[in-house]
Amino acid sequence: MTIRKTKQLGIIAMSVLFLGISCSDEFLEVAPAASLGDAQLGTKDGIEGLLIGTYAALNGVFGNRFEGPNHWITGSIMGGEANKGTDAGDYSTINPIQRYETDPTSGDLDSFWRGRYEGIARANRVLSTITNNPEALQAADEARISGEARMLRGHFYFDLVKHFENIPVFDETVAPDDVILLPNNGDAWAQIEADFQYAYDNLPATTDAGRVNKWAAAAYMGKAKLFQGKFAEAITWFNDVIANGVTPTGEKYALLDNPADIYNAEFDNHAESIMDVESANNTGSVNNANYFDDLNYPYNTGPDGPGNCCGFFQPSIELGNSYRTGADGLPLLDGSYNDPSNEVANNFKWVVVDGNDESTFVPDSGPLDPRIDISIGRIGLPYLDWIDHPGQAWIRSFPYAGPYSPKKYIYYKSQENTLTDGSSWTRGYALMNYTIIRYADVLLMAAEAEIEAGSLATALDYINQVRRRAANAEFWTKKSDGSGDNAANYVISEYSTLGSQAQAREIVRFERKLELSGEGHRFFDLVRWGIAAETLNAYLAYESQYLVTKFGGASFTAGKSELYPIPQNQIDIQGTDVLTQNPGY
Repeated sequence: MTIRKTKQLGIIAMSVLFLGISCSDEFLEVAPAASLGDAQLGTKDGIEGLLIGTYAALNGVFGNRFEGPNHWITGSIMGGEANKGTDAGDYSTINPIQRYETDPTSGDLDSFWRGRYEGIARANRVLSTITNNPEALQAADEARISGEARMLRGHFYFDLVKHFENIPVFDETVAPDDVILLPNNGDAWAQIEADFQYAYDNLPATTDAGRVNKWAAAAYMGKAKLFQGKFAEAITWFNDVIANGVTPTGEKYALLDNPADIYNAEFDNHAESIMDVESANNTGSVNNANYFDDLNYPYNTGPDGPGNCCGFFQPSIELGNSYRTGADGLPLLDGSYNDPSNEVANNFKWVVVDGNDESTFVPDSGPLDPRIDISIGRIGLPYLDWIDHPGQAWIRSFPYAGPYSPKKYIYYKSQENTLTDGSSWTRGYALMNYTIIRYADVLLMAAEAEIEAGSLATALDYINQVRRRAANAEFWTKKSDGSGDNAANYVISEYSTLGSQAQAREIVRFERKLELSGEGHRFFDLVRWGIAAETLNAYLAYESQYLVTKFGGASFTAGKSELYPIPQNQIDIQGTDVLTQNPGY
């Protein structure tokens, strides 16, 4: 989907939506337009154009990396999977956020809030334009377009409620002038469920690549039920998706044989993708590519690595350790993966702590889950089809940020200037879809719901499907010398039993950590499980012994840090008698 976006509006200014849209994708071609009036919009092409503008808001509307759909800061960094990376002075507004010292005056949070409400405003404009022009659409088109708009609106509300919980809620029937008067105590879950139900009932199963379909609505409804603890209802929706769900082009949902293909632009719109954000290059604006990830490449790689900038989003040492397995191929669920005897050997400890020369580093030889080298760039191991990761040479500030580089959603050397957009200041604008919900995520959410409902046998099957894929040695990372040998000592097996319900709960939660690391889920999972404070304070205690400058003295405050603050800018504009700040801020 190729969308050129102009000036964006926040929650406080939604009376008129001016869109400059050009589209070239599988499902629509619309000539560029300037400011469109109601007469032009009240046609099938006009309404389709408004809908494409709503899709455009999925990847953010202000060009702010904080606002992207992957939640690399608010979901992954805050979930302990990564740190900001780079150095202390670069994008320094993230520094207090990663220490759980978020301030309501954060401009980044304000952009996120306004961007999601801009998406809601666009969806509402689609729906109100349909209502005001009853002759513009045939019945089938009206049902489909309305369903897509409501599906997208549900997504934007879901994003807002999982970040802030207490938000204003309104639909297309609320006059723009009245929106500013709404307090942030709306029933967001009721609106989200109503939108997803409508989408499920009205969207087709098959449509054009890039659009949402009824199965995306079903999967998202299951997720909404899970977040509310409605486990029996969640199971019903997930069962429907697993048994019957297909991609918009009609391919049955399935796990890809090679998990690395999930993050490879050559396989976009694959069988594991349930809902994604489309990307495009060479459109005249790099914001149509994955601009929200353009900082998240190894630093100073030159021609030997991707992007050449900027060293953000470095996986945590704790995350690397999490991929340690026992001789039985199972993870160390008791937390002993952080014990000195089990820590994954890394060049940070080798150099900074032990005082050795990096050139003498001895790679880890212990058993590891092979997914570590899909998720994390490690010294001496192949970095996709580039070179072996050289260690400190690709880290902007080694003592500040640690040893690892991100590896998911990074483009390949063979794709440069074909599946990337090199028209801006950095080469790091990749053309690949970002997957909001994928099939492995659904299987693990379904397993979680089954465990809470007491159906451990079904949960075991779902978890083992994910682990069985990871255990396929054909797709493990191989050495770059052409020998075909595995790059590390990969040992992984399926579970024979989940044990008790409590043990099963620990298993599925850890499996989500391993499978979905770096994809923006972890913080929100920890919060909904009610274990964020204990888990993240343990993470800080461990990580701060190495990254002292970054995390020394940091702590997660129970009863406060689970939610982000309502942006002070919104409170100032709408008034304290309208918006109430979240607890502790």
